[in-house]
Amino acid sequence: MRNFPSDKSPANQPTDAADPAEPGWQTIEPQGVDNRLTGPLNCQRARLWALVLEARGLPCRLEQQAGLWQLRVPDREQARALDELRRYEAENRHWPPTPAPPVPLRGNSLITLSLLALLGIFHNLTCLDIPGIHGLDIDWLQLGNADAGAIRAGQWWRAVTALTLHADGLHLLGNLLIGGFFIDRLNREVGVGRGWALVLVAGTIGNLANALMQPLNHRSVGLSTAVFGTVAMLAVRSTRHHQHTLRHRWPLPLAAALALLGLLGSGGPLTDIGGHLWGFVAGLGLGWLSTLLWPAERSAARWSELLAGLSTAALVIGAWLTAFLIG
Repeated sequence: MRNFPSDKSPANQPTDAADPAEPGWQTIEPQGVDNRLTGPLNCQRARLWALVLEARGLPCRLEQQAGLWQLRVPDREQARALDELRRYEAENRHWPPTPAPPVPLRGNSLITLSLLALLGIFHNLTCLDIPGIHGLDIDWLQLGNADAGAIRAGQWWRAVTALTLHADGLHLLGNLLIGGFFIDRLNREVGVGRGWALVLVAGTIGNLANALMQPLNHRSVGLSTAVFGTVAMLAVRSTRHHQHTLRHRWPLPLAAALALLGLLGSGGPLTDIGGHLWGFVAGLGLGWLSTLLWPAERSAARWSELLAGLSTAALVIGAWLTAFLIG
């Protein structure tokens, strides 16, 4: 698209009818610009074409005769005027593009909120002084944190268990409020089972990659690695869904996701920037994969959602059992 002056410019104001045979000026016929056009030139197109020519520095004038509009240009500029108008029509033939249909959303927010609440309950069990729980003398943070040295030594389950632990109540609340918004959106797009599976895999991959890049004494906990993976997945899915509408502006959803990563994922002395970054990177790949497996315009089979949900629960429970038995 090109920028044009206001339609209040002189070229857009109709002049008194001139002699059709006036030498030095030629009438632009609509069919000469685009052979798909039929009938006489209407007012809207006449004004628009006048703006196009004026923006390109070509003299022109609008005339109205017997209720019909004419766009006239000097003889010497006719060829150039026709070329500019043909190029404009070709560039804007499919503009504005047809909007993409809205993404169909599932009504499963209650399940998502219940699972997030379960994460909060688990935090309380690990932190509060509850008889019968702390009587076992379990140091949950020590047992399940993403210890870079331990992960590199083979304790892969820590990349999973660390996602279920939080340093304190404020840390948990931030992840539930901010992360819950994005996780709920993803679950409404792809289903609860598939959504949580993607969230868990993104967080696990992010923790594993982060452990490989950090010093051996690096330790971290929290769901935020998976949250930023979810942000990246939503950005990729939005880009794919609106790719025809966005055209050359397709990076916009990804740029917005990067802005969120910079705004929410890089502040504070205890923030694990590496974990957030690698979770985001994992989410980019998983988001692209999810658009192939479960595109927004097609609903997936129920059995795949059930299988994904059960596999996600099994991975979390299995990781903690392994931590108790081996860790």
